[in-house]
Amino acid sequence: MRKRTLFRLAAGTAAVGATTLAYASLIERNMFTLRRYDVPVLPADAEPLRVLHLSDLHMMPNQARKQGWVASLAALDPDLVVVTGDNMAHPEAVPGVLRALQPLLDYPGAFVFGSNDYTGPILKNPFTYFLPDREYTEGVDLPYEELRQVFTGAGWVDLNNARTTLKAGGRQLDLVGVDDPHIDRDDYPAVSGAVSSTADLSIALTHSPEPRVLDQMAADGFGLLLAGHTHGGQVCVPGYGALVTNCGLPRSMARGLHRWPGSDSWLHVSAGLGTHPTAPIRFACPPEASILTLIPR
Repeated sequence: MRKRTLFRLAAGTAAVGATTLAYASLIERNMFTLRRYDVPVLPADAEPLRVLHLSDLHMMPNQARKQGWVASLAALDPDLVVVTGDNMAHPEAVPGVLRALQPLLDYPGAFVFGSNDYTGPILKNPFTYFLPDREYTEGVDLPYEELRQVFTGAGWVDLNNARTTLKAGGRQLDLVGVDDPHIDRDDYPAVSGAVSSTADLSIALTHSPEPRVLDQMAADGFGLLLAGHTHGGQVCVPGYGALVTNCGLPRSMARGLHRWPGSDSWLHVSAGLGTHPTAPIRFACPPEASILTLIPR
């Protein structure tokens, strides 16, 4: 009797696990979602400004559904498009990224790269993400210079360890960004400095939301900090949230809009639109893009 009960429990557990895996890999990872946030960073009486934040496409050549959904976001008519890296997951991904972003290239835009813009993903044990000091391993080289030329050729601003001003929505923006801190390509001291007093708005970009970088950006007065990388945890526990962030950010800030501690800055972390190709699942964390409506403080 006991053996029969244990067998039934084991069979039931296996069935639940298989159903959950099927849902996470076949359904939720394709449930593209648009998040909307109001962010109070503008001066009093200023007109709202709309920022479309995209991240972590991890594009494969044949992902037509994702490409079509991202392309449809042009209907939002944003004032500014911001992309915070990890666009590719395959050496032949650039045409797919272009199909997704082509309608958005007509708008003012800015971008930084992530580690998976430089090198492709490789198979790894997912439990290593719980190890804070795990060694980073690289895959095949990806055509990041080709992607850079596509973006800059359309007029988007390359903010990989760079700083510039940009006009969007009739406002003057002070923009800064770093290359990916996750692989130590960041050099914020090279572009640091107080926000321009003549700017209507200031925005800072990084792929991985490492606190050491965000602290410096906030200290310089950047009002809105934008990042990706975390995938929102990718596999979350309902009622508990992300298990890991794959960076120094607390789990409670793995996605969404938060006030950055000790500052007047706001941080938005995108849960992203893709997954690692060797772990194509999402659970309690659907893929997302965000439209941030910037409003007066």
